[in-house]
Amino acid sequence: MTGHENPAFPPEFDRGHGVRMKAVAIIPARLAATRLPDKPLARIAGRTMIEWVYARALTARKIDRVLVATPDQAILDAVRAFGGDAVPTRPDHSTGTDRIAEAAGLLPSEFTVVVNVQGDEPRISPGVIDAVAETLLSDPTLDMSTVCCPLPDGREDDPNVVKVVVDRSGNALYFSRSPIPYRRGTDAAYAPLQHVGLYGYRRDFLESFPGLERTPLERIESLEQLRVLEHGRRIRMVHVAHAPESVDTPEDLERVRALFAAEEGRQA
Repeated sequence: MTGHENPAFPPEFDRGHGVRMKAVAIIPARLAATRLPDKPLARIAGRTMIEWVYARALTARKIDRVLVATPDQAILDAVRAFGGDAVPTRPDHSTGTDRIAEAAGLLPSEFTVVVNVQGDEPRISPGVIDAVAETLLSDPTLDMSTVCCPLPDGREDDPNVVKVVVDRSGNALYFSRSPIPYRRGTDAAYAPLQHVGLYGYRRDFLESFPGLERTPLERIESLEQLRVLEHGRRIRMVHVAHAPESVDTPEDLERVRALFAAEEGRQA
């Protein structure tokens, strides 16, 4: 796995400047994780988790380059060992968004769309990455895009599952750890939505984001995306059928290993 440029899709152009707009997938990764230390280097079906995520992002047709952003030498070494592209970042970033903003600032100017691919989703769909990137490539007025799916039954009150409500144009109205909307009326059918943490950014907005003042709702809910809404910017939602499996705990890791093993068994 050595190639990082992906020419397999028709080029998008910035009509105002007549130049091709490119999209990059940046995977923020670090060793320090409370529930599962050294998570990016965990082995799954013969590869590290970060390699599985990288490989999935590399096959997305709307992505021109894949890059890992990390403060840890062990992750840099692991990515480069499988032929991947990685850059060192500062160790003191408080969020993954800050980390990808630093990495994006190192790229050539033609990379105008940045997709933040989570490093703990080794089964992420390349098609979902494409949809997030395409949303911004096709509408240069948008600042951000992200993903939602139907909320699984029984998860309405789980604060670890973030919910979102969306307007008629497909833009996010609000994100919350609480159940939203409140069901006072019984005559309106509404399927609750779960937010999936895969983000796309217009590069200039991403680079300005760390400098935006943190906002009251962001602090109350502990949800960074609310800073975007509170500053009056739009987030366009991409609907998918279900959320990808994420790995946050040792139990999650064993479940995902079992899924990979089952797939290998079917292919044998």
